[in-house]
Amino acid sequence: MRHRSVGQLMTRPVVSVRPGTGFKEIARLLAEHDITAVPVLDAEDRPVGIVSEADLMLGQCAREDPSGILLAPRLTSEQAARSRATTADGLMSRPALCCRPEWTAVEAARRMQRARLKRLPVVDEAGRLIGIVSRSDLLRVFLRQDRAIREEIRHDVLDRAMGLSPDGLGVTVEDGRVTLTGTVERRSLVGVLERLCRSVDGVVDVSVLLDHREDDTAGPGAER
Repeated sequence: MRHRSVGQLMTRPVVSVRPGTGFKEIARLLAEHDITAVPVLDAEDRPVGIVSEADLMLGQCAREDPSGILLAPRLTSEQAARSRATTADGLMSRPALCCRPEWTAVEAARRMQRARLKRLPVVDEAGRLIGIVSRSDLLRVFLRQDRAIREEIRHDVLDRAMGLSPDGLGVTVEDGRVTLTGTVERRSLVGVLERLCRSVDGVVDVSVLLDHREDDTAGPGAER
């Protein structure tokens, strides 16, 4: 079993800018390509930061209200400096947290969650940009067809991982919800099968309706 990799899910080619790219050019690129952020690359195409719509909006937030009705926003010294920036070098959030194409979707999702990010640049072994992966890219695993999920469970979980006959248990999948039915030899297999099924990309939930012939969780010789 193997989760889908970042390399399979990432977007390429990537719209990027240089540290000297101006504010208006960045805004134009975001609008033209219908994206919300661009990585900033150094001379060797290594990501050094990210400029997002939120970074550009700092400049708007810091403007004085001509009517005098709105109070001036309270910005940190860093935010104030960035609100006055006119190029990517001053606007970007840094450093650029990146990932590798061989990472699984789970690894990328966990890094995004920990860092509260919406996207990650994808870099090769030399640290050069080769793609970008976003939350929406990672969520594409849930667009997998039920048939594909069922076949992966039958062949990768039951047959290869557990050594069970794919025809020995019932596997149904509807809208990503998996139901397992039938009988297994030992009760301890029930929890293992549930965990493995939940780890399959695209699975939303798992219902285990399995019976067992022997209860090997309650001591030697215990029967169900």
